[in-house]
Amino acid sequence: MDLNQITIPSLDVKKATEFYKILGLQLIVDAAPRYVRFECPNGTSTFSIHQVDALPKGEGIMIYFEDDNLDNLVTTLQERGIVFTHLPEDKSYLWREARLLDPDGNRVILYHAGKNRKNPPWRVN
Repeated sequence: MDLNQITIPSLDVKKATEFYKILGLQLIVDAAPRYVRFECPNGTSTFSIHQVDALPKGEGIMIYFEDDNLDNLVTTLQERGIVFTHLPEDKSYLWREARLLDPDGNRVILYHAGKNRKNPPWRVN
């Protein structure tokens, strides 16, 4: 089994589409204003957004995108007007992360973990 597709809800798919295009995702299906789908720049996974009348309650959604050149990506996105809630920082779980919010308040984490994503020193055998 392989996770290959994630869909998130949005109150404004067009606005969310522009945000994720700035992050570097490539639009491959455009059925706006109700649905769009993107390809990630690396790998085979896809990411989509669908129109909803109300966002889910509670903690919300966290979306992780890994990039080998995290610090350069953050600088580029800042130059494009993206505002971060947390700039790149080394974490105790051996990831380097930057955090931001999408237009619907979903938490987006841009990170680099390398081998530690799937093989941290505390991995269960």
